[in-house]
Amino acid sequence: MMSLSPSLGSPNNLLFREMKSEERGLYLIHLLLSCANHVAAGNLENANTTLEQISMLASPDGDTMQRIATYFMESLADRILKTWPGIHRALNSTRMTLISDEILVQKLFFELFPFLKVAFVLTNQAIIEAMEGEKVIHIIDLNAAEAAQWIALLRVLSAHPEGPPHLRITGVHQKKEILDEVAHRLTEEAEKLDIPFQFNPVASKLENLDFDKLRVKTGEALAISSILQLHTLLAWDDEAMQRKSPLLLKSSNGIHLQRVLPMGQSTLGDLLEKDMVNGYTPSPDSTSSSPSSLTTSNSMNMESFLNALWGLSPKVMVVTEQDCNHNGPTLMDRLLEALYSYAALFDCLESTVSRTSLERLRVEKMLFGEEIKNIIACEGSERKERHEKLEKWFQRFDLAGFGNVPLSYFGMVQARRFLQSYGCEGYRMRDENGCVLICWEDRPMYSISAWRSRK
Repeated sequence: MMSLSPSLGSPNNLLFREMKSEERGLYLIHLLLSCANHVAAGNLENANTTLEQISMLASPDGDTMQRIATYFMESLADRILKTWPGIHRALNSTRMTLISDEILVQKLFFELFPFLKVAFVLTNQAIIEAMEGEKVIHIIDLNAAEAAQWIALLRVLSAHPEGPPHLRITGVHQKKEILDEVAHRLTEEAEKLDIPFQFNPVASKLENLDFDKLRVKTGEALAISSILQLHTLLAWDDEAMQRKSPLLLKSSNGIHLQRVLPMGQSTLGDLLEKDMVNGYTPSPDSTSSSPSSLTTSNSMNMESFLNALWGLSPKVMVVTEQDCNHNGPTLMDRLLEALYSYAALFDCLESTVSRTSLERLRVEKMLFGEEIKNIIACEGSERKERHEKLEKWFQRFDLAGFGNVPLSYFGMVQARRFLQSYGCEGYRMRDENGCVLICWEDRPMYSISAWRSRK
């Protein structure tokens, strides 16, 4: 299969039309890696020819590999277009994201996958255990986009034998409309349950957050919840480093394909592994490689943000992040890692949702497709989806003065029961040094960890 030339002709080519699913999947991976290598080398003519071949095989409503290839193809094309900023801006000048669409796609992700629900169960349990006996509780939610988590907590608190504590939630989100909806739902629920409750909305991007607006008071027990948020701050670390040394990211298109990450059988991971036997020659400008360890010089803005959180002295801070390595310095680093992790997400949907489902198409296009585009097509402060592995977060929190709080056995039992009741054997949970990794087959997808300020 790999001997097929990207110069093959029209969509009616017999070879293309008669390919079996696995053969087509292997060839699509080959073409995507080849195209990315051309983009990295600045060889736009070959990149264009390869994109044409991918477009003949990819489809947003086909099998898993056809669907994922569609969004990687779009992302590579977008990266090429960004080399002509005027054309790129003109093509995107009327593009808009409606608040209603954003709310819809987040709700669909919440409903179609168990990841957020498991995160909510573990986060709430960690908060309940840390706040035992407290009369005034303040929770700072760094991504107040979903009321369901706190509605569940309100119901648990209302059942306290000695009566519920006073609860104040400070919700941070950049969209005021989303904060208003969350505030309405929580206030309504608190009134039904007769719980003393306040909601303090803070409409702000995380990187511009004014900590005074969080209104942390003496005498209240503080908890912090961060779900899929902290990684966005790494974009500003990168921007600061680039200002200090413009040459640092010059070779950001490099290739680094040595690693092969295993996935469960009968998934796209198998196809990726099969294709890795085909060697790729690095382009001349691709001499940089992934840093082997975290350095404090690369964490200035993240460090200051975590230091500010530490200064609030939370009794517990629970953090959920994508457990992926999408923050490599080179295009090929990120492309290969993203192929693996998004292949797993697309496999989740293939196992649980019909291919003709409009909801599935929306999540793949409006959520995963946009994330893939950000990882592949963007650089500098524009690249927000900088997901990193749990061990990197351990280093960051430790440097900022946080100590790990092992998640309780009871919390893990609750989360595991929920995952088992989900009705899909592919979802698994793993204990990792007192933290939890939620996996698809054997591949970690999301990490949940709890922390407290060390004195």
